[in-house]
Amino acid sequence: MKLFEPFQINSLWLPNRVVLPAMVTRLSGEDGYVNRDIRDRYLRFAAGEVGLIVMEAMAVHAAKSGPLLRLSEDRFIPALRDLVREVHQLSPSKIFPQIIHFLKIARSGWRQKVEDLSRDDIKFIIQAYGDAAARAREAGFDGVELHMAHAYTLASFLSGRNQRTDEYGGSLENRLRLPSQVVERVREKVGDDFPVGVRFLGEECIKHGFTLLDSREVALRMAQLGVAYVSLSAGGKFEDAIHKVGEPLYPYTGFSGDRCMPGANYPDAHNLYLAEGVKKHLAAHGYETPVIAVGKISTPQLAEEILQEGKADLIGMARALLADPDWPKKVREGRADEVVQCIYCNVCKALDENFKRVVCYLWPKGSLQAPLPTEAADRPRWPHGGRLRAYEYKGSIKLEWEQAEHARPVTGYDIFRSTDKVRFTRIKAVPRLYYRDTEVVGGRTYFYYVQAYDAAGKHSFSTDLVECQIPTAVPLRTKV
Repeated sequence: MKLFEPFQINSLWLPNRVVLPAMVTRLSGEDGYVNRDIRDRYLRFAAGEVGLIVMEAMAVHAAKSGPLLRLSEDRFIPALRDLVREVHQLSPSKIFPQIIHFLKIARSGWRQKVEDLSRDDIKFIIQAYGDAAARAREAGFDGVELHMAHAYTLASFLSGRNQRTDEYGGSLENRLRLPSQVVERVREKVGDDFPVGVRFLGEECIKHGFTLLDSREVALRMAQLGVAYVSLSAGGKFEDAIHKVGEPLYPYTGFSGDRCMPGANYPDAHNLYLAEGVKKHLAAHGYETPVIAVGKISTPQLAEEILQEGKADLIGMARALLADPDWPKKVREGRADEVVQCIYCNVCKALDENFKRVVCYLWPKGSLQAPLPTEAADRPRWPHGGRLRAYEYKGSIKLEWEQAEHARPVTGYDIFRSTDKVRFTRIKAVPRLYYRDTEVVGGRTYFYYVQAYDAAGKHSFSTDLVECQIPTAVPLRTKV
């Protein structure tokens, strides 16, 4: 598979094309140091042999922010160096920190905007990014990623909503000025042989925000500045965030937040057109800068298709790797059927929104880290061969089945559905013994089966295949 071919970014070779994008964990303390929980989380990802680990955002400055890793002072280097060394000893994975500057925000909903920053503030931001990148190199990281996405400082300068009236606002060239100066300063501090990636928005997904038409030009400028890769996200803005009284704004509560982390109600690879559009634009101008695609890409078939069709160069998986850090290793070894597949329920997102430690809904209850893989060959079994029942229920189809038996706890049940009895799609995973399928229409026959799975991804054989249909609200006309 192309997915598991080594891939070069600048002078660095990745063991494969699977990328863990930076993802909030809320596991660090407010002191900004790497603690045991942070260490265990990233070593767990490394054990799964993902090609590139981009660690959660680390602040380049000392502003108060709650639990957030820091690279704002030299005192944070030793603990980060220890973590990087452990990752390299354990796995072929490469590891970058993502570094970020953010503006002030209050529980009242007030937030500082780019228009509020003085020229001295801007000079500080440029210097802080450069110094943090130099610390990343000193700590032994394989490269560094600059955070220019979502609701934060550099993204807000790039935004179509940037209201500055000087050379840092207005036209796209002016909005590009600070991000470009940051890249230039970082490169001065780390040299040309240290990969510098950039993550920014392919589309803001807010009124008067920029779209792919602008982000293509942002990508081109980054390529012209020699970045190692561009990683495309979407949305996640303050402008449409829903304010909870007594809490600071959380930039993933509005529509733009949905677009950033598309849930179960969105199609797979919902934001792929952004990576594809940027890659085409770069190629048209003679640049081969690698492009990372993200946004609900979780199956090896889909990831491979994207690479084979040239729509992106690397595949970013955040929630899918949270659900199963061993995804790359299992797929590479031909054990894709053992992958614990993300169901995009966005419980992880809800935990972050409520300032709680981020875990996966599919992990065993109470676990702070993904369960370790097991070598046991046994799998869950159905007590009576896997009897499954399906019937019409209030305009939907309800499924019921028996509890599977297993030496280890059964974590949940995958539901598969088809309309042609040939191609089946996993539509949901649930921890209970029933499921109500509301995404059905009358007059069509649906086919189902269920598989049980444990925390390590060991699946049972399928239940019996059942079929069901529901009546239509009005008689349908016969096709002529």
